[in-house]
Amino acid sequence: MTRIEPLAGTGDAAIAGLLDTAFGPDRHGRTAYRIRAGMAWLTDLSFAALDADGALIGALQSWPVALHEPDGAQTPLIMVGPVAVLPEHQQRGIGRALMDRLVETVDLMPREPLVMIGDPEYYGRFWGFDAQATGGWDAPGPVERHRLLTRAPAGTVLPEKGMLGPRGVPFAMVPREESPTR
Repeated sequence: MTRIEPLAGTGDAAIAGLLDTAFGPDRHGRTAYRIRAGMAWLTDLSFAALDADGALIGALQSWPVALHEPDGAQTPLIMVGPVAVLPEHQQRGIGRALMDRLVETVDLMPREPLVMIGDPEYYGRFWGFDAQATGGWDAPGPVERHRLLTRAPAGTVLPEKGMLGPRGVPFAMVPREESPTR
C-alpha cells in the first residue's frame, strides 16, 4: 500500500537518492534546475510516496518561480517537478497519485498558476495543463515549446512574453543557457 504524505521531513539524502536513481546524476544540468536555481521547494505543495515500510519510492516537488517580463515585472508561478518514482515502482499510478494530491491541494486553496515541463497529452488529459499561454516565454536552457505547460485558476491572464527564472531575483540574475543540455 502506497501512502502520499508531505515531503517535508523525508530527508535531503533520501530525496537526492531517489532523484539520482530516477533521472541520473547529471539531472542538475537540466533547464528546470536553472529555472528554479537558488529557490527552496514549497513544503506545503511537495509530496512523498511511501511504501508499506515507510521507504521513499516517489516524490513531487514544487518551487516558487516567476515569469520575468520585459518591463521588469515578475509574475509569480509555482513550478511543478520533478515528479519522480523509483524505476521498480513505475507504472503503478504513483506519479499520478502525487499529481492528484498536488492538484487537489491547489484547487482547495487557489494560488499562483502552475508551470511545468512535461508531456502535454498526459498532464493535459488528467489535470488540465496546456501550452496555450507559453508560446512567447523563454527558458534559461533548451525546452521543447509544446512541453512548457501551465495550469492557472479560471480567469487568470498570463503575460505573453518573459523569461522563466527564480522568483524575487532581478532579471539580470536569471540563469542563462551556457551549454546545450537536456
